[in-house]
Amino acid sequence: MRVGLTYDLRDDYRALGFSEEAVAEFDSVETIDALDGALTRLGHDVDRVGHIRTLAQRLVSGERWDFVFNIAEGIAGRGREAQVPALLEAYDIPYVMSDALTAAVTMDKAVAKRLVRDAGVPTAPFAVLREDADALSCDLPFPLFLKPIAEGTGKGCAETSRVTTRTALRRVARTLRARFGQPAIAETYLPGREFTVGILGNGRDATILAVMEVELRVDEATTVYSLDAKERCETLVHYRLATDAEARLAGEIALKAYRALECRDAARVDLRSDAAGLPHFLEVNVLPGLHPSHSDLPILAALAGMDFDTLIGRIVAAFMARTALNQRARRTA
Repeated sequence: MRVGLTYDLRDDYRALGFSEEAVAEFDSVETIDALDGALTRLGHDVDRVGHIRTLAQRLVSGERWDFVFNIAEGIAGRGREAQVPALLEAYDIPYVMSDALTAAVTMDKAVAKRLVRDAGVPTAPFAVLREDADALSCDLPFPLFLKPIAEGTGKGCAETSRVTTRTALRRVARTLRARFGQPAIAETYLPGREFTVGILGNGRDATILAVMEVELRVDEATTVYSLDAKERCETLVHYRLATDAEARLAGEIALKAYRALECRDAARVDLRSDAAGLPHFLEVNVLPGLHPSHSDLPILAALAGMDFDTLIGRIVAAFMARTALNQRARRTA
């Protein structure tokens, strides 16, 4: 099939003057090369489309694809990950990964937490801090952990994110709002283990690929899985498969959240445990990074014995299984 590949390339935005922090969620040439190669080896004809403006121009000019493999993050607004899906839906082009609604609600951490909480998924109590007055009225017990409400890749998470006083709460929230142009979210601090769970499939057929524990190296100064830690994960982070009872529970909770949010095809769910060892939902990444050796989902897949081509094949197979393209693929095989 002819497959469009939509993405935001870091180099494109660097050329426009974007900062390294601003492009942190975008993809490298190595990621796009790897995806192109995997899809080609699956038998598809890959067309590198790029970002949403190029996609829009090509759609208006009349170009079409059998389906689109979408990993475009978008550049503005809390609904930015929903923009490419919404555009593809307008042109009735099927695409891999979650739909516009799920992409929008999962970008806003508070909205996602409310939805999973209503589904019975444990998640830490939280407050949205839109202005200084919200920090003064916040009645959550300290310590608290602060981050931007609609960012990923550990943006805004740092040693200063853990606060123990109202003065620090107001100061850090104010700094985050000024830096990212959006509200901050404050959550009850969870002191336990940190997990990330890879999930593949759809609805009742969705399955846990693996549960990976994220351990920051004790000989380093950082205690937060921040943007810096993610960028320097080879030296700052130890990843390991986790299969004990707490980890299995993390997987079950992640799968419940995935289904409650109606994620599609593949996603990665982040969790952290409280002092009693109960994992709590932090967020879900419906466009998980797919760098073969640097992104969490391919890393945990590799630890579980699944190579990159197989991972991409499983994601595409999940997409095919939920669309009419599955029947077409069988007829033309």
